[in-house]
Amino acid sequence: MGRPDYWLLALVAVLVIVGLQAVYSASFVLALTQYGSSTYFVARQALWAVIGAVSLLVCMKIDYHHWKTLSSWLLVGTVIALVVVLVPGIGISRYGATRWLQLGPIPPVQPSEFAKLALIIYVSALLATKGEKLRRFSSGFVPFIITMALVAGLVILEPDMGTTVILVLSAATVFFLAGADLKHLILLATIILVALALFSVVAGYRSDRWDAFFNAEQDPLGKGFHIIQLLIALGSGGITGLGLGASRQKFLWVPSSHTDGIFAIIGEELGFVGCLLIIALFVALAYRGFRLYRQAPDTFGALLAAGITCWISYQTLINIAGITRSIPLTGIPLPFISSGGSSLAVCMAGIGILLNISRQVKAQRSRRNGGIPGVEA
Repeated sequence: MGRPDYWLLALVAVLVIVGLQAVYSASFVLALTQYGSSTYFVARQALWAVIGAVSLLVCMKIDYHHWKTLSSWLLVGTVIALVVVLVPGIGISRYGATRWLQLGPIPPVQPSEFAKLALIIYVSALLATKGEKLRRFSSGFVPFIITMALVAGLVILEPDMGTTVILVLSAATVFFLAGADLKHLILLATIILVALALFSVVAGYRSDRWDAFFNAEQDPLGKGFHIIQLLIALGSGGITGLGLGASRQKFLWVPSSHTDGIFAIIGEELGFVGCLLIIALFVALAYRGFRLYRQAPDTFGALLAAGITCWISYQTLINIAGITRSIPLTGIPLPFISSGGSSLAVCMAGIGILLNISRQVKAQRSRRNGGIPGVEA
């Protein structure tokens, strides 16, 4: 097997290191206030970074074709975990949502984060074997929509609208890239749009988010408080920022400053330039991922690479768009950077799978060159 994509590995390493620094800077006030230790959150994030690094290395070593064999078991395990988290007395509730499970001495885990990777693996395996059957309604569209609806439906019950959107968008993109029939794609898009519109109005807090998006200034101390404070943080940073660690909004003004709102604190401390550098890192990561999609040795590898890359890219885009008030604010973490152990570990596991695909791409190229490794950019 060939060497991994070192550029991809380096990008992830930089993002994780930046994330650890950002988590400490954004959380030490809250950590000191609530837990009496300024390093409470960053220590937990560092623990998960180690777990994530191990996951990355293990997944990088495992032949990605094995995930095709395990895809059904991964999906079943994920569905069971998503059901268990909804059982009263078992799932852990925070901020009005029940999304966490306590597994022994480690911090609580979030099954919906693992669902992202499990669904991508299963859908990639399912669609890669369909061939021309993929374009048939009964053998292509129906199995796909049932699988996606099952996982997304359980996540929306937690409730977790942001993660549901990422699940649906990622799976739908894989369906499109696999070669689905245009009529089925139109039908799928219609179902998704209707479902999202329905779920956006049935819960009061989701309606409040839309109201805050359009009319935040009319209720600056109520519905509009969160987004206004995020924008103040971003605006305060100017071009070059106030300086590393010098954020003022993290002093309990920005809710979830170390999780969903961490990009605003980065913008306040590092300014527009710092934000652009973070975005550039994610753009480079997406480029390396889609490059693997084009070079993958087989259909399953290509769909898997595309699905993982889209998942991380969509999550990044939705988080930053919400922080900048380009879309209504949603509670999802910024990959590799926000405080959140489950998200960090699963994202790094996904990168490990991409690295294994890259190793097989280079091994295949080496065989074509008569065993002489080529120089790869």
